[in-house]
Amino acid sequence: MYLGIDLGTSGVKTVLMDDEQQVIGVAHAGLTVSRPHPGWSEQDPAHWIDATASTLSALKQQHPAAMAAVRGIALSGQMHGATLLDARDQVLRPCMLWNDTRSAAEAATLDADPAFREISGNIVFPGFTAPKLVWVHNHEPALFSRVAKVLLPKDYVRLWLTGEQVSDLSDASGTAWLDVGRRQWSDTLLEASAMHPDQMPELVEGTAVSGQLRPKLAEHFGLLRKPVVAGGAGDNAASACGMGTVRAGSAFVSLGTSGVLFAANASYQPNPASAVHTFCHALPATWHQMGVILSATDSLNWFAGIAGKPAAELTAALGDRPEAPAAVTFLPYLAGERTPHNDAAIRGSFVGLSHDSDQKILTQAVLEGVTFAIRDNLMALKAAGTELTRVTAVGGGSRSRFWLQVLANTLNLPVDIPAEGDFGAAFGAARLALIAATGTDPRKVCSAPATRFTLEPDDLLTDAYTDAWECYRQLYPAIRGVK
Repeated sequence: MYLGIDLGTSGVKTVLMDDEQQVIGVAHAGLTVSRPHPGWSEQDPAHWIDATASTLSALKQQHPAAMAAVRGIALSGQMHGATLLDARDQVLRPCMLWNDTRSAAEAATLDADPAFREISGNIVFPGFTAPKLVWVHNHEPALFSRVAKVLLPKDYVRLWLTGEQVSDLSDASGTAWLDVGRRQWSDTLLEASAMHPDQMPELVEGTAVSGQLRPKLAEHFGLLRKPVVAGGAGDNAASACGMGTVRAGSAFVSLGTSGVLFAANASYQPNPASAVHTFCHALPATWHQMGVILSATDSLNWFAGIAGKPAAELTAALGDRPEAPAAVTFLPYLAGERTPHNDAAIRGSFVGLSHDSDQKILTQAVLEGVTFAIRDNLMALKAAGTELTRVTAVGGGSRSRFWLQVLANTLNLPVDIPAEGDFGAAFGAARLALIAATGTDPRKVCSAPATRFTLEPDDLLTDAYTDAWECYRQLYPAIRGVK
């Protein structure tokens, strides 16, 4: 048996999987985000431990015999968060999360240093870890002087599980401190952000062993063995392992809280100017490129809150297929944007409102606005040298057939929907646990699921959606800088 633990923004999900990769049990525990000031987004790391413990306790209660047979554990997690520890491993402040944009000025300063793009292969985005530490240096200097170690969110959970300060290469790629091509920390980039190598965790591949579960925790949660804990992965790379997106040319679209267009690569192909992330994959000698938008289902959930109806009810009212693009255009920049704009200050808007703009039209506009942002990502990937011929859709938004058809029409690509099953980040982490515990070939373990159905682009609507996307593209420069 193997455990995959996914530390997300809104909760922890833990999957219990057997040797045949059949999911035996799943447990969830919720998390909340604190936003004390505009642009801030924080969590208390103690809540991560409580939530993880809750899921493990639930699985012990529901599947005691299976839990007793666990041989390996792996972690997936939300990326870029800055968990600051003192010399006694005590947390110094709430963790600044991936969607915290307070360090926009610090990110711009670091990005102006050519070494960052040259060595890390990426723009220094405000959500990355390095500018967060520079912000702490500038605004909380007394606290900064006490920082002994910086851990990414899932790696703080690892510290609780194993006592080891370790990260994996896929997650470390999102700090702006990693030499992504060489797969090691960069002394140059650390020094440029007032950091030292000894403040960094040890690095391992996602498939490697990072430590063993503490005996007291093993006993408490009913694990009779001493399971190994794998390096694991950042959430997107873990999802790719769950989806089997590990071979060059394979790709998926994730319609989750954020939106991701992810493509696996057999070599290191950086192109920072495209605002595409080029990161290490969870598997050795493998990389990936991805475009990221900050508010995907987050946009729909925001609108659902205003409408006073569940998001599923709003999307169900649209039916299964669009007849034409909406007359209203939505820009999903509720918390700024990454790919392709790298703009923490931009904010969302509806454009083209009229007396006819009812709830149904606005719902469609929200779905289309998110999808147009994903097409921006597709073009950015193309500029970075990655051509896609089809994509697989995952995430909460993929439950809407209407949204999937909009996606196929807008990208002008077939969209595959996987067979029923759990192929997300927690499942991908469980696969990494299996690999670390058994030494099985990662590419054999990380196979793609069967396709349940495919939505082809509607030839009668692809031109209309291209025109609507072109209109959408004109709106960002028009509203940029408007206060």
